[in-house]
Amino acid sequence: QIQIVESGGGLVQPGGSLRLSCAASGTIFTLYVMGWYRQVPGKERELVATITNGAITKYGDFVKGRFTISSGNAKNTVYLQMKSLKPEDTAVYYCHAVKRTITQGVGETLYDYWGQGTQVTVSS
Repeated sequence: QIQIVESGGGLVQPGGSLRLSCAASGTIFTLYVMGWYRQVPGKERELVATITNGAITKYGDFVKGRFTISSGNAKNTVYLQMKSLKPEDTAVYYCHAVKRTITQGVGETLYDYWGQGTQVTVSS
């Protein structure tokens, strides 16, 4: 069973920076996609950034160059460097991972895994 552990959330002032870390364990294979989503109460969870095992990245429209996602040297680790943080970035940030399997006769199957979430609060 794949387990995901996040760290790095906290309180930061507007304009500040924060780095989130995510590590997935429980598999010997490199995960297909890893990334970050965020959610505030009463709203749907939204994409922040993802990175594939081929290093293809995708960002939410609101990021506008402020955040950078990267893979760590250790397998199945990912980081999110956030800069120029705004109060509206306040949310619970969830690490997400996708495992991809290809089985003869079945084809491709994708499995989703989520972390417990880490709170990011941007406030003066």
